[in-house]
Amino acid sequence: MHGHMRPFGTTGAQLTPIGQGTWYIDRGDRASTIAALRRGLDLGMTHIDTAEMYGDAEPLVAEAIAGRRDEVFLVSKVLPSNASKSGTIAACDRSLQRLKTDRLDCYLLHWRGQYRLADTVAAFEQLVAAGKIRSWGVSNFDAGDLQELLKVAGPGKIACNQVLYHLRERAIEHSVIPWCEANGVAVTAYSPFGHDEFPALRSAQGQVLQTIADRHGATSRQIALAFLIRRPSVFAIPKAADPAHAADNAAAGALRLSDDDLAAIDQAFPRGSEPASLPML
Repeated sequence: MHGHMRPFGTTGAQLTPIGQGTWYIDRGDRASTIAALRRGLDLGMTHIDTAEMYGDAEPLVAEAIAGRRDEVFLVSKVLPSNASKSGTIAACDRSLQRLKTDRLDCYLLHWRGQYRLADTVAAFEQLVAAGKIRSWGVSNFDAGDLQELLKVAGPGKIACNQVLYHLRERAIEHSVIPWCEANGVAVTAYSPFGHDEFPALRSAQGQVLQTIADRHGATSRQIALAFLIRRPSVFAIPKAADPAHAADNAAAGALRLSDDDLAAIDQAFPRGSEPASLPML
């Protein structure tokens, strides 16, 4: 139903390519959102991503995973404004309290801020040693930042880089994905449908997706997800507002697009040239 498991960077974890994002989930119906997360878990989408920045998302996730913590690959993030050495440790403790758990499977620096990477990494390593996190990574880092981080941390430490990636935003394909693949770092695509801008069916882009979807007995959104996860290094974390939506997302993991499908999508949604800085939401 949900596709083959793939290794998540150097963590040793095997995850399905489609996970569950929680940005803005606290704005929907609480019961429906919790049911969606639980349905996702039932379907093997055990990778649940949240962050201290996401308002009430962490307590909501806590409720969704109550009694099922051991099934979940749980990820949260520290805000750059908290990412000093002591600040990172304190932020992690707060996230653990809100999530009602004793450990995170992966903990990310949400984006690069004013604190030295060495200080944040030192905190991450201290949290690993304490058993509070199993691994750590970053979000919104471009290839230059990743290279600098690698020099600070050493090889085999950076679990993942979570970045903006959708059909209309393919900047990471230029340098970020190749760097991550060369260094054993998983790539996690956030906002994989864009931000409220998924191609309308009546548009030329929408028609291309619909044609491919019809061929596969799938939906346009499932085709979009299947395209994003076509490389084994890439994972996607769509959010779902209700259980049916979660089931749709899960099913995308098993789709296999043909070379013709991939070429048609590539033409309809051109990659474009590499931007000077990495886009983020």
